Amino acid sequence: MLVDPSHAELMTKLGVRTSPDVHGCDVVIIGAGPAGLAAAVYAASEGLSTLVLEPAVPGGQAGTSSLIRNYLGFQRGVSGEDLTNRAIEQAWLFGANIVITRAAKLTARGPDRMVRTADGSEVAARAVIIATGVTWRRLGVPTLEALVGACVFYGAAGAEALAMAGRDVFVVGAGNSAGQAAIHLAKYASSVTMVVRGPGLSSSMSGYLITEISKTANIDVRPGTEVIDGAGRSTLQTLTLRDKATGTTQVPAAALFLMIGAEPHTEWLESNVERDGRGFILTGRDLYRAGQPPVGWPLKRPPLLIETSMPGVFAAGDVRHRSMKQLVAVKAVPCRQSHRHGENDAANPDHPPVNGLVSVPGTAALAPVPDWRPVTRPAARPCSWAGPGTRARPARRPASARTCARRYQASASGRSC
Repeated sequence: MLVDPSHAELMTKLGVRTSPDVHGCDVVIIGAGPAGLAAAVYAASEGLSTLVLEPAVPGGQAGTSSLIRNYLGFQRGVSGEDLTNRAIEQAWLFGANIVITRAAKLTARGPDRMVRTADGSEVAARAVIIATGVTWRRLGVPTLEALVGACVFYGAAGAEALAMAGRDVFVVGAGNSAGQAAIHLAKYASSVTMVVRGPGLSSSMSGYLITEISKTANIDVRPGTEVIDGAGRSTLQTLTLRDKATGTTQVPAAALFLMIGAEPHTEWLESNVERDGRGFILTGRDLYRAGQPPVGWPLKRPPLLIETSMPGVFAAGDVRHRSMKQLVAVKAVPCRQSHRHGENDAANPDHPPVNGLVSVPGTAALAPVPDWRPVTRPAARPCSWAGPGTRARPARRPASARTCARRYQASASGRSC
């Protein structure tokens, strides 16, 4: 029996590793949210030895979403939990190792990037991707903070929805996560009230969610309103709201779900990785000051698009400065840039490698930089289509994708190309 176990203790009992069993790899990915898992899938599929470090539970904020409707390939939507499980399995099948532990320190040691975990283990990597994401900003109301877990929740709408049957609940926030939570809770709760500090939802929420909310009879949106207090002995009973137009009112409330703001998980990083005033990691051209690269930048080339002030260390997802805080913004860029980091540095004299060494693809070994020579790429093959009942013919010129599609449709319908 475990009494108030930590994440590490619980994961150990479930058979999940909580300490790295390797001392070196090609790529270390810190964080197993959507950006981290996407990077893990692409890195491992390219044959790179990939280690993923996650301090809590994989999935990030997106993993708690009840239904994600605007993610490519899921026309009817997918729950955050299901999407996370699919991504974890996909990364694992490609050979990525996922360890539940917290990264505590990141340093450079020659050509390697050293990641130290909370238990003191160290892993050397050729490239590091920081995808630690963000957490919800705390409301800062003492009476409500004392009731966290007792019908006051940061996120958790998916897990708590069934318990809200027939009750009046409040959701604070105006982003997609808040909208998804309100729609999901409305299936069970008697009423759902969205408390929005701004003038409305249009500036911060996707249109499809706004439309869905407007069609749901038991969802009420209160713009220009803030939660300033709450009350309850062992559980939440009332909330005090302040409306900019009508003043302060007290309303009965059975539960409060808070989804406001974003605070990046970057407190563990030292000054060798530059951040903005809010703690988000600066990358690429955001590192430049008066047209000059960051102080101490050792390479002749400029930082890559999502590369940090430490060469070979990249930031992806919500933790990056000026990133688009949506799941649909997660791409293969972090993996592709980290994979190309050593390759580009070796192949271009303007992009020198660190200490004159590059990684051997698929291994953690190092090799001297090869002489630079221009790469001759084969010419693109022209598109020619010979469909059912048609005669193959060489294409006189490369055809566009639209032309190829039109030829295919014509042949499939029996018409001549």
